[in-house]
Amino acid sequence: MPLFSIITVSYNSEKTIAETIESLLNQTISDFEYLIIDGLSTDKTVEIANGYKEQFENKGILYKIISEKDNGIYDAMNKGIVSAAGEIIGIINSDDYYDINTLEKVKDFYESHGFDIMYGDLRVFNDKKEFMKKSKYTKKFDTRFWNHPTTFVTKHVYNEFQYACESIYDDLDFMLRARSSGKDIKILNEVLANFRLGGVSNGKSWKGRRESIKLRNRIYKKHNQKSYRFNNWLIETAKYFLS
Repeated sequence: MPLFSIITVSYNSEKTIAETIESLLNQTISDFEYLIIDGLSTDKTVEIANGYKEQFENKGILYKIISEKDNGIYDAMNKGIVSAAGEIIGIINSDDYYDINTLEKVKDFYESHGFDIMYGDLRVFNDKKEFMKKSKYTKKFDTRFWNHPTTFVTKHVYNEFQYACESIYDDLDFMLRARSSGKDIKILNEVLANFRLGGVSNGKSWKGRRESIKLRNRIYKKHNQKSYRFNNWLIETAKYFLS
């Protein structure tokens, strides 16, 4: 059984998925399997992904591509989670990528500290700018200090809490459920992933931002955390101007 299962969800990602795949192919360890869950792309995404099969096989890494209709990004993630054989699951989207030694860093951290969930720092960039988004564990959960592309979750936690498939913020709902259940969450303050501005959660109009704030507030209210209205406004405003 591999230590890691890494999942990439894709749909019409021909412009960026090669960089994502190569960031796994070039990892400094090979104790992982790599699952690409594609939503029936109509461009060359699957063709590009298939072109890497032999290289992963030569490194002894299980590389699997599933391309079929799904019910959204979190449904696709759940499919990958169900198929995953690894002890630790990482999810890196098809327009983002890991640093070359990310899995080695997470492996060392897991062996020395243990965790149910961990996340690290994130490099955020586009063609014009770049900045670091630091991670931090706070008593009250604050998405300003949490970076989903750098998050690693043990298989047994995902077996207990899969994504609800209710909104684009199912990851927020997952984290709030995991925190309230007392899961062991740890932070590694090193850059683990690179996040490209302009994806699903960033390419929105101001009207779209207002809808995002409403969705986030609804999730916080569901989990009896009602003091985040200002933070939600701050986060979505920052995303609007950055993207």
